[in-house]
Amino acid sequence: MDNRGKRQAASIFGSTGFYIALLACVLAAGVVGYFALLRNDGTSTEPVQTVDNTVPRNSVPVSLPEEEPAKPVVKDQPVTVPAPIHTLPEPEEEEAPVSAPAEVPVDAEAPGIAAEPVEITPPQRLSPLAGETVAVFSVDRLSYDETLGDWRTHDGIDIKADAGTSVTAACAGTVLQVEEDGRMGTAVTIDHGDGYVTTYASLQGEPLVLAGEEVAAGTPIGAVGNTSLTEAGLGAHLHFSVTRNGEAIDPAGYLDYSE
Repeated sequence: MDNRGKRQAASIFGSTGFYIALLACVLAAGVVGYFALLRNDGTSTEPVQTVDNTVPRNSVPVSLPEEEPAKPVVKDQPVTVPAPIHTLPEPEEEEAPVSAPAEVPVDAEAPGIAAEPVEITPPQRLSPLAGETVAVFSVDRLSYDETLGDWRTHDGIDIKADAGTSVTAACAGTVLQVEEDGRMGTAVTIDHGDGYVTTYASLQGEPLVLAGEEVAAGTPIGAVGNTSLTEAGLGAHLHFSVTRNGEAIDPAGYLDYSE
């Protein structure tokens, strides 16, 4: 080959080598860039070191410490939440119905069965005054009145006692009236129920009870006096009379339950 051909061949191979070297550099740069992208795609957990180009070359690069992963918070002992307790109300006890006792027929003719008589205790009756009876009850026949000097009936009994001696209620009852009678003087009338009414006359001027007052047997109602105009000749005494359903009865029989 002559010199001209040698120079052309050297020129061709020389330019070809240059392009091969350039292509190798480009491939190397691509490979390096590819791996750099893989390192910076966000999947790497290694901290990224930042280099400031403005820092002088003799400065020491600073690397950030790796962050510790967060640890879950675990309690020493588990917390147990108790379940709500539902208390059922106790059933109310139903009261057993009370049945009425069966009526047992009573055969009046059956032997061994006899109704016992019920004793009714009469109310207590007491003498209104302890003393001497100087005039008795007399409505069926006339008796002589020493004060008026004539013969007339007498609807009660006269009991002689010292003036001021206490006079008491003969039986429990309600005071009907307290009055000044023009013939019998100061008088107290008591209703005992069952139609019985007692009258206490010839008392001193100020009795101890008022109309409408409840009294018991033996309750003081006044004191012996001599206020009766028709019996003034007897001196201090009590005129005691009793009526049943408005009709005069013997006070002596009323006191001993024999009327």
